[in-house]
Amino acid sequence: MSGALDRPHRAPLRRIGPTLGRDPLLTGLIALIAATALGLLALQPAPYLINMVGQLAAFAILAVSLDLVWGYLGILSLGHGLFFAIGGYVCAMHLLAHGYALTGVAPDLMQFMGWKSLPAYWTGLTSAPYALALALALAAGVAFLFGLASFRSRVNGVYFSIISQALVYVAMLLMFRNDTGLGGNNGMTGFALLFGWPMGAPGVVTGLAVTTLGVLAGVLVGARALVASPVGRRMLACRDDEARLRTLGYGTTRLKLGIWCLSAMIAALAGVLYVPQVGIINPRILSPDLSIEIAVWVAIGGMGRLGGAVIGAVAVNALKFWLSAAMPEAWPFILSGLVLVVVLGLPNGLLDLAALRWTPTWLRRGGPLA
Repeated sequence: MSGALDRPHRAPLRRIGPTLGRDPLLTGLIALIAATALGLLALQPAPYLINMVGQLAAFAILAVSLDLVWGYLGILSLGHGLFFAIGGYVCAMHLLAHGYALTGVAPDLMQFMGWKSLPAYWTGLTSAPYALALALALAAGVAFLFGLASFRSRVNGVYFSIISQALVYVAMLLMFRNDTGLGGNNGMTGFALLFGWPMGAPGVVTGLAVTTLGVLAGVLVGARALVASPVGRRMLACRDDEARLRTLGYGTTRLKLGIWCLSAMIAALAGVLYVPQVGIINPRILSPDLSIEIAVWVAIGGMGRLGGAVIGAVAVNALKFWLSAAMPEAWPFILSGLVLVVVLGLPNGLLDLAALRWTPTWLRRGGPLA
């Protein structure tokens, strides 16, 4: 019976929404990303500025990953930091293993743990393609197990959000333990080489930032193609009325599970690109605060619009970078104020500003006596 419901006889679904070429916001953002990458290559600004651009692009990829499941599928995850951390930790393991293989100098982690050699589960991590595949596979595997248990039990709404945050909190507590062999509280740092090149070299810094911008553009193009396809139509239908979609014979569990795993892999990819640019990873990346902030980025930018997620992530984190140096103690209050402004005045995020009309209400009604 369930198999019949999973494969009903139905007419093909039509494409929804504007195509990529007809979405001015997304088209403009992709053009801006390309121009930024070319500007970094041509102008070669200060390394700290290039590094900041690369970090912002990684955060934008992370925000897009959450927007896919929250804005288009109606699943609010407060644990996406877990997938981000999976990518980051695997990347850090690769960088340490790669540097050790080339230089023979034992990383601080080995000395701290008292290892004579890297453990067996680090085998193969000197290869960048293997490390990337492992990061994506681990993120997809964890997402699959968690999603399968949740979606088959029809855990939705705030309950799913709470469970996802509990999951990332448990992972943080686990990673604080030294016996995990991943640095414990100190985390992993001291990355010396990337593809044989010194990590601090200007070309490496620029290359990382430009690569991250390129991946961001590719993720936006791919995500837009997905949400403009028949799968995207089902995603929106599942978000708006999942019970009715199931009644019509569509299997929502497989749909949600597939998009959820895809979102996890995109978040892991963001972590892979982020860690080499900051030069460190520790369990604080698994703090529930980060996962909540990711949701704030998407909400402020405007969920359900891929460009909004990018705008929110870049705007909030650029402001955070500036305030961290100017007045770090004020940041939590400013972030809370931004959330209140969005909730009370801009329910669709900053994208609502484009629809505002600065004409007094009485003039729009035809005058004060109308």
